[in-house]
Amino acid sequence: MNDVDFDFQRESRQGFPEIVFGEGKSVDQLLRIAEELLEKQQNVFVTRLDPDKAAKIVSTYPDGDYDEVSRSWIYGDLSKRKREGRVALVSAGSSDRFVIDEAARTLKFLGIDSHSVQDCGVAGIHRLMNRLPELDSSDVLIVAAGFEGALPSVVGGLARQPIIAVPVSVGYGVAAGGETALRAMLTSCAAGLTVVNIDNGFGAALGAFRILNLKYGYPKS
Repeated sequence: MNDVDFDFQRESRQGFPEIVFGEGKSVDQLLRIAEELLEKQQNVFVTRLDPDKAAKIVSTYPDGDYDEVSRSWIYGDLSKRKREGRVALVSAGSSDRFVIDEAARTLKFLGIDSHSVQDCGVAGIHRLMNRLPELDSSDVLIVAAGFEGALPSVVGGLARQPIIAVPVSVGYGVAAGGETALRAMLTSCAAGLTVVNIDNGFGAALGAFRILNLKYGYPKS
């Protein structure tokens, strides 16, 4: 008996397919989902897939692409899904990479170009100033930061694009696993920031997709 009811109609409704959240699912469930998707000639993307489960899945589908930093697995041919639009992924430091990589992998699966602007945190703000020209060609900015979470506010005071802020669960003591950064972003004085939940690079990428879909009008399946 299959205990997973996959939403195969999501792309026809919203323009993007259902993506599999790997945490809490067994290897058997994930393999059944992959089999169902492949039978319908659809690509597979699993987020939050821990390395032990990934090893078992990769042994069944050795041609898949597993990324240990973002803990995500992609299987299928993405070459026909290229879409218009560009997203800049801005991070305060290398400790934020797992969130930025999750966003980048999600955008890759959806066929959207992204580029990373890393190590631009407020502890060395000149690094951000030196790289502002790189942001001009992007339609949407995803900005991730831990500790006090100040970077999205700074970028929000400089850039004109829609900004999706991602608090990251890094930092000492009262950083509280990203809660301080989350509160800082929610109370930002840079008007118009959109804030997703802690470490939610996936959600930020889907938010960017929705914005780009309004601008470019992606065809539905």
